[in-house]
Amino acid sequence: MFVRIKSTPNSPRKSVQIVASIRKGEKIVQKIVRYVGIAQNDFELEKLKQLAEVIKDQMKNEATPQLFSPEELAKHQEQISTDNQLAELNKNIKNFDVNLHDLKEESRVIEGIHDVYGEMYDQLSLSEIFDARKKKAGEIFKEIVLARIAEPKSKLKTTEILQRSFGQRIDINAVYRMLDQIDEKIIDKLKNQIYSETVRLFKNNLDVVFFDVTTLYYESFEEDDFRKNGYSKDLKFNQPQLVLALMVTKEGLPVGYEIFPGNQYEGHTLVPCLTELRSKYGINRVIFVADSGMFNDPNIKALEAANFEYIVGARLKGQTKEITDQILDNDEYQAVNSVEHLKEIEHSHGRLIVSYSEKRAEKDQYDRQKAITALRKKLQKKKKLGAKDLLNNYGYKKYLKEEGDSNIVINEEKILEDKRWDGLVGVISNSKDIKPQEIINQYKQLWLIEDCFRIHKTSLKIRPIYHFKKERIKAHIAICFTAFTLMMHLRYRVRLQQKDLSLDDIREELLSVQGSVYYNKKNHFRYYMPSAISENAQKIYKVLNLSKYRTPKIISA
Repeated sequence: MFVRIKSTPNSPRKSVQIVASIRKGEKIVQKIVRYVGIAQNDFELEKLKQLAEVIKDQMKNEATPQLFSPEELAKHQEQISTDNQLAELNKNIKNFDVNLHDLKEESRVIEGIHDVYGEMYDQLSLSEIFDARKKKAGEIFKEIVLARIAEPKSKLKTTEILQRSFGQRIDINAVYRMLDQIDEKIIDKLKNQIYSETVRLFKNNLDVVFFDVTTLYYESFEEDDFRKNGYSKDLKFNQPQLVLALMVTKEGLPVGYEIFPGNQYEGHTLVPCLTELRSKYGINRVIFVADSGMFNDPNIKALEAANFEYIVGARLKGQTKEITDQILDNDEYQAVNSVEHLKEIEHSHGRLIVSYSEKRAEKDQYDRQKAITALRKKLQKKKKLGAKDLLNNYGYKKYLKEEGDSNIVINEEKILEDKRWDGLVGVISNSKDIKPQEIINQYKQLWLIEDCFRIHKTSLKIRPIYHFKKERIKAHIAICFTAFTLMMHLRYRVRLQQKDLSLDDIREELLSVQGSVYYNKKNHFRYYMPSAISENAQKIYKVLNLSKYRTPKIISA
């Protein structure tokens, strides 16, 4: 098998296909075995080619025969016999000549989640994380991960959902036993596998890593050596926390994660995570991208000492007077396009790239004017502003000043001074060979990491954490990260091969793919009746080369 690129006459569109050479008589002909997608430009073409190579390798692995135990072979033969009997029954059209009054619906199950995300799970080889001795635990782990995507609930509620909506009966005690079997070895295998599957999409050439941390709180008020009180981004300061560090590519695909006790300062998580990433996976070059919260002397010095490159947001107003004068000097700004200009300034930590955008300037002015209007209204209503009023407008109290006998007024000079900074954003980098525009573009992509945390906290409901044992806490995080991996990898493929659908859109489409089982009281047959499947759901199935049975069939007699 090989990847073939086929051009469209008089069009920039190019089709990416996986082709096999097949012998027909004395001739060798080429047959398309998998259609991957259509590229509109060179960038899309390169991404589709990389994805096609991954799919080609997976198809080769699927074609490799596997060894089975005698018990598995016997079970397999029994299943073949049953399938043959059902096939004969389904051939006879008279078996479908039934009276609707004789039919009773026994169950209705959601199939899309297991069909698609289950296939994605297998294609990423996550089924290999658990060895043969823990095979049952691996099967339960997969079910819990898929349920997390469909409807994230507590472990007990998840078992009820699996039985009610997916036809999977799992005892809650078996779930807890599975959690206890997820040790550091399994978690390391999971991280390694996910990392490997991500970098395969980029020809093992991963250089830019987006990094950030967040806090997750426990549904508990007791501390131990792992659950510690600390700064909470969810404002749960009286509850123990856990610090989650997340690393993703510029496409939002997962690279890895680490967890730390809740009292760990987020800056101290940075270098250990990146060092482990580089040493474990043998990455030659890691470019760290983070917001201005990570920019301080200890962090920067630690990054430089460990020989990491970085692109970090800069607080422009906090620079030296010499640098701020250069930032506010309109000379030497180079036009990137009609609305954006750049300037590069020498900095003690390398290069300071300042970007000016007219669109951003308009937003800055609008936000400031909105806040000042609200402050003026408060000043007109009240002769004095109390502490509560200032707290509610904390970010804009800089526009107020005190005059005379504790009289609060608007500081017009401060407004004019602040206006000079409208539309400006700065980035500091020690990278020597990356162009200024590319540095700014990399920094603009930083919203991806925030979006990844949003997915964990809202779509997957990773917190609050209800577990107390350290092993179960780590297992819970591993389940959520695995679910996140499936969601992001599937969305990446859907966007590349079909159309851009949000994670919520994909989930809703797959939840709508259902089937019902009817029991015939007269002939004692059970019939399976599939639901209608939308056009978008068909496209999602097509991405993983899946087909959906669309007609009624007999499933037991």
